[in-house]
Amino acid sequence: MTCSGSAKFTCNVCGASCTRPEGALGRESAYCASCGSSMRVRSAAALLSTEIFGVPMALPEFPVLKGIRGIGMSDSPELASRLAEKFDYTNTFYHQAPYFDATKPDPQDRGRFDFIFSSEVMEHVLPPVERAFASLAGLLKADGVLVMTTPYRIQGKTEEHFPELYEYTLASPGGHTVLINRRRDGQVEIFQDLVFHGGHGSTLEARIFSEESLRELLCGAGFRSVYIATESFPEFGIEHSESWSLPIAARKGTFAPPREELALQYREAGRRAQRAARDLEILRGEYERHIAFHKLSHDELKRELDSRIAWVRKVESELEERTQWALDSQKDIAELKKLVEHFKKSEREAWDCVAALEKELEQVRSRKNELEARKWTRLGRRLKVIS
Repeated sequence: MTCSGSAKFTCNVCGASCTRPEGALGRESAYCASCGSSMRVRSAAALLSTEIFGVPMALPEFPVLKGIRGIGMSDSPELASRLAEKFDYTNTFYHQAPYFDATKPDPQDRGRFDFIFSSEVMEHVLPPVERAFASLAGLLKADGVLVMTTPYRIQGKTEEHFPELYEYTLASPGGHTVLINRRRDGQVEIFQDLVFHGGHGSTLEARIFSEESLRELLCGAGFRSVYIATESFPEFGIEHSESWSLPIAARKGTFAPPREELALQYREAGRRAQRAARDLEILRGEYERHIAFHKLSHDELKRELDSRIAWVRKVESELEERTQWALDSQKDIAELKKLVEHFKKSEREAWDCVAALEKELEQVRSRKNELEARKWTRLGRRLKVIS
């Protein structure tokens, strides 16, 4: 999914560059085109970064600190995979493995975790929700933190949809889903107009929190302080247009990342920086050699190109000359053809004249012979040679 608009932001979950949509950013909108994270997920991730490191950073920038143990509650696969790269982290689910029920945690997990990341879960937990918050507090170390998102109102108290839930089932008479509950006192209740949220597993909405009630529940569960993240971070596409349903950090104590791991990460970062500097120098040298080689190749190519251009121009000049010569030759040939035709005509006239002269000569010869014959005849008669 791509957004319209011109402003850019960096997704602090995956590090991708995203286009900010126009107008106000909604809690579940302003998706990252790469990992699909909403503003709610990014704001919760920024809050986790602030709680652990003191500053909001993008997850790809987190140091790898496997000494920090965390557990997720139905986190998105994109977020969970990146948290698992940086920490000793396990994402859990209510409806599939690895299973986790906030109301019935494994006693062996008590006090094992540095942080818990809960995404839109607590509004679905069946009552009493106080037990779930107390369980989460018990899973955290003395300086642990719960980072959570859940819908809530600013004013009033938490509205429990099924305050006396005990033995219940969902039924669909006539295609309309209802909840049938038998209370502890045996009274049967039927609840209609149920609200279901998207996703898998137990997505029935059990309550609508209020901000005041959430603070009371968290403090009553053993958390020392409750912090609501109202800050906006436009560089991460986090711009809250609403003052409710914001990410919450419930602290048992002041979290401090393991110094030894941080020192190792700092040393490794320094080594990587040195290697990067060396690699940069190598790349710079290779780049300069590359530029010098290509400059030489460019100069040779330019000389070759100039030579070929000169040759082409010479060929063009010769071609023009030959073309003119051919044109001139065609003109001469035409004139020669005319001259030949004239010679042929003159020759025909000469032969005609010769033929006429020959005819006239023949006539003269005949006349001469005739005359001579007459002359000798008369002479013969005179001499009485012939009678």
